Amino acid sequence: MNDPDPRPQKPEKPLPCDCCDGGCEPCVYDVYADEMEAYAKALAAWQARHPDAAA
Repeated sequence: MNDPDPRPQKPEKPLPCDCCDGGCEPCVYDVYADEMEAYAKALAAWQARHPDAAA
């Protein structure tokens, strides 16, 4: 059965070879930082809804 409120999944960190060092806007590391920020907020909200879940 599918969980109607699954725990958010941490985004995958880019590999060093994913960045071309070309000054792209946005860089893969910028995108990752944004994804990590969104993940942290989503995880905090999920933990508030599931206080008994293991950390």
